[in-house]
Amino acid sequence: MKIHFITIFPESFESYFGSSIIKNAINKNIFEPVFHKLNDFSDKPQKRVDTKAYWTHGQVLSPEILWKAIEYIFEKSEKKIPVIYLSPRWELLHQKYLQEKSNVFWSEFIIICGHYEGIDERIIELYVDYHISIWEYVISSWELAAMVFTDAIVRLQEWVLWNSASREEDSFSEKLFWQKEYPVYTRPENYKWLSVPSVLLSGNHKKIEEWKQDNLNK
Repeated sequence: MKIHFITIFPESFESYFGSSIIKNAINKNIFEPVFHKLNDFSDKPQKRVDTKAYWTHGQVLSPEILWKAIEYIFEKSEKKIPVIYLSPRWELLHQKYLQEKSNVFWSEFIIICGHYEGIDERIIELYVDYHISIWEYVISSWELAAMVFTDAIVRLQEWVLWNSASREEDSFSEKLFWQKEYPVYTRPENYKWLSVPSVLLSGNHKKIEEWKQDNLNK
């Protein structure tokens, strides 16, 4: 899986991509992040990439500069690849959507990390294939949204997790009928005044599965 990130702040990815599950995926050559600093495609003074939006108080990323970046990636990839734009305006991201689209997102695609008031609508109309929102709120850095989406899609790839069976009963997984995961416990059996449910200590697999199903969404 190769993801091209068009971003003003590629350095913001360094810490997260250099640790834990994402680092493991990179080291195993399962996931390859490629960063394209948007300012490098600007011929404006001080390499500016934004301009004032019509009839709003904010700035918008320039369509000419984004066009250059996207076409550059198409040329390097020798094909047109899917383009994702993350914005609170669009369809809310959920686990079922990720699993349904895993056949689309397993190969190579682009994520546009917006900033300020976002990107010019004409770039969306010309290039964007998938519009995704990580939830109904606004954050300052859409690089953060890109990291959330990337983590969610990368961990679905084979051999990324140290134990791939662990994701089978994640919250909102197909096995759990897209519901929240049941409560989980570990040793010691008794902690303060609380105990592990006796059924989980019984060894009765049928009863344990029934308990899991009864405790979804709690």
